[in-house]
Amino acid sequence: MIVVTGATGNVGRPLTKALAQAGQQVTAVSRHPAAVPDGVRHVVADLAEPTSLAPALTGADALFLLLSGDLHAAGARPADIIGRAAAAGVRRVVLLSTQGVTTRPFGATRIAMRALEDTLKESGLEWAVLRPGGFASNALWWAESIRTHQVAAAPFGDVGLPILDPTDIAETAAACLLDDRHSGNVYELTGPELISPRRQAQALAAALGSPVRFHDLTRAEAKAAMTQAMPAELADDTLDILGSPNPAELRISPDVERVLGRAPHPFTTWATRNIAAFR
Repeated sequence: MIVVTGATGNVGRPLTKALAQAGQQVTAVSRHPAAVPDGVRHVVADLAEPTSLAPALTGADALFLLLSGDLHAAGARPADIIGRAAAAGVRRVVLLSTQGVTTRPFGATRIAMRALEDTLKESGLEWAVLRPGGFASNALWWAESIRTHQVAAAPFGDVGLPILDPTDIAETAAACLLDDRHSGNVYELTGPELISPRRQAQALAAALGSPVRFHDLTRAEAKAAMTQAMPAELADDTLDILGSPNPAELRISPDVERVLGRAPHPFTTWATRNIAAFR
């Protein structure tokens, strides 16, 4: 049985669906009750309290670990999750980390995530680590403004990054959970091309069949909006990447294709699949 944490999010939802369609027994974990695919067991747990995972881990063979904001919660003990998984008999853990542990390794959140990677590697469990760059689904921040005003607003409108379709992360995670060949590997995951916020807005306009105006935000305006949902330090780190990516953050990785045998999806594919959110 495979446990998927963050099972209702942009990565966890398609991963849960893919594993269920592959005939796997799946336990989906989220903070709140949620609809899951037929045949999937759902468990409510808060990863900031590792003891709450016990019902989900009972009988599990593999774990997909997506921590999201839980890693940054006061008093969070993410390493305890790995220990509890091992004690429950879990054999393999696939950890969703971040590209930033190598491209910008000195921020507090990346130091914590790198420590978690090291804990997993030293645990005696089979493991794989996924380090994605930026997510195409971050464009959902524009959904309301595009629906109501046909406007997409962002800073650094002409700076491109190789953002990634979360479905590609999910399919890579499924391969790592199911195939022994990926054990002991670290995969850096990116999209197939550099694409700027302005070009993302153009792709959404094309998928909608109606104009979308792009509005350039200043860094200060963007930070004010971002700090409503994340710590100021993390907002500054994110804006540094968006405005002045280093060469490692501009690199297009071959790892999605190496694992899946196909190129990663471009942003236009993500936009077409998710366009209902912008109508």
